[in-house]
Amino acid sequence: MESKNPVFARSKEWKNNGYATFDAPSSAQRQAPPADASARTLEDWYQKPSATPAQSRRMTLDDVVVRTASLFAVLLVGAALGWQGASNGMGFGLVIVPALVAMVLGIWAQVSKKVRPGVMFAYAALEGVFVGGISTYYSFLYDGIVGQAVIGTLGAFAGMLIAYKTGIVRNSPRFTKILMIAGIGYLVFGLANLAFSLLGGTSVYSVGGLGILVSAFGVVLASLFLVLDFDYIEQGIKNGLPVKESWRAGFGLMVTLVWLYLEILRLISILRGNN
Repeated sequence: MESKNPVFARSKEWKNNGYATFDAPSSAQRQAPPADASARTLEDWYQKPSATPAQSRRMTLDDVVVRTASLFAVLLVGAALGWQGASNGMGFGLVIVPALVAMVLGIWAQVSKKVRPGVMFAYAALEGVFVGGISTYYSFLYDGIVGQAVIGTLGAFAGMLIAYKTGIVRNSPRFTKILMIAGIGYLVFGLANLAFSLLGGTSVYSVGGLGILVSAFGVVLASLFLVLDFDYIEQGIKNGLPVKESWRAGFGLMVTLVWLYLEILRLISILRGNN
């Protein structure tokens, strides 16, 4: 079954029961040479250099952890810059512009067949500026909310990892289908709500109990998407993907965790605002 996480979905190697290519030739290329092949052609074939260690080494969990940590380190640097800029009174553009550019880079990293660590690092830096800026605005309204959101994100991550490893929550075709339908619906709802708010309407998130329910749904949805990340990283390791794919794995985890953090940040702000 193919991953529905957009970071993994375009790569057939992330499928269950998939395989690692290691830049190997196609099946047609692996066929025996024709009987009339020249001696020169045969010599060229057999003198081709073998795969380098970097090309042939398979991805491990340690590789995924290291790549994820390096991307988060860059994101945190960007977040510190965004926090500092927002604290010094820079405009709302500090939040919006990096977010828009990061969105374009994120799409590029997702749709590209080639693994692009440079694009991923650029996304992490700009997304960090956005996260840092928006976190500053929340912290002005609610003291200590950022720390609460961070703890909540780490707790949700640990809880979903334990649930996945113990088999309480497992991926399946039905689970993936339901989750994707809910995710698309939530995205459409969020865009519609944003457009309505910009036109002078009242955001759903500010409507008492309804806002709490909708925001809580977003937290649960983002948490469940971690299951897809865990499952397809596990499948990628089992299928023996080349080590370069650990960048894609780390990027996918980072995207989901940032989404989860922002959802928790909003939920806490609603709960504290109703006190």
